Amino acid sequence: MRFDAVSIFPEMFRALTGHGVTRRAFDSGLARLHLWNPRDFTDDPHRAVDDKPYGGGPGMVMSAPPLAAAIRRARADRADGAPVVLLSPQGERLDDAMVRRTAQGEGVIFLCGRYHGVDQRVIEAEVDSEWSLGDYVLSGGELAAMAVMDAVLRHLPGVVGNADSVSADSFAGGLLDHPHYTRPEDFAGRRAPAVLLGGDHEQVRRWRLEQAQERTRRLRPDLWNIHQTKTKTSE
Repeated sequence: MRFDAVSIFPEMFRALTGHGVTRRAFDSGLARLHLWNPRDFTDDPHRAVDDKPYGGGPGMVMSAPPLAAAIRRARADRADGAPVVLLSPQGERLDDAMVRRTAQGEGVIFLCGRYHGVDQRVIEAEVDSEWSLGDYVLSGGELAAMAVMDAVLRHLPGVVGNADSVSADSFAGGLLDHPHYTRPEDFAGRRAPAVLLGGDHEQVRRWRLEQAQERTRRLRPDLWNIHQTKTKTSE
């Protein structure tokens, strides 16, 4: 899988490529990351990629020419029709289903916005989708792009050491994950549940399912309602 990122801070992506299971993905060749700095596509002698907004107002806006040029270079370099995704507070809220669909494709070209936003004409001409991590604003799209890539890479065979751990993650079955415990058996007067220590795998499975259901019902009633609807439909 190949990812591309259009970013004025390409060095930030070392956090993704240099650590943990994502580093394993890139080091092993299961994934590739190509970085495109819009500053390399501007004629401005100071390599500026932003300007004051038309109509006035606070902040600066990322300029259309260098962003569009960087995106087009990324498209031409891979020539596989990968979608261009802008990380944006106005975008569609990312969820597990979107992550899984992305993991089935060839990759994504991410446009990482900065400042007060991106010239709308770039979005209209070059962007296929806008994605959001949630109803809040980050200083730039780099962290959001890395979060998406991390989530997607976990679904590639060979990235996570035990593939079963991915299938047991929160959201995988429509529920949040169950609680986890490890040694010591007693920590500050709090004991690990006895059912987990008894060796009866069927009892452990039932306990974990009950805990996942209770946790989802309590913490995410929206997910619980969806899960209940799907369960009734399949009956």
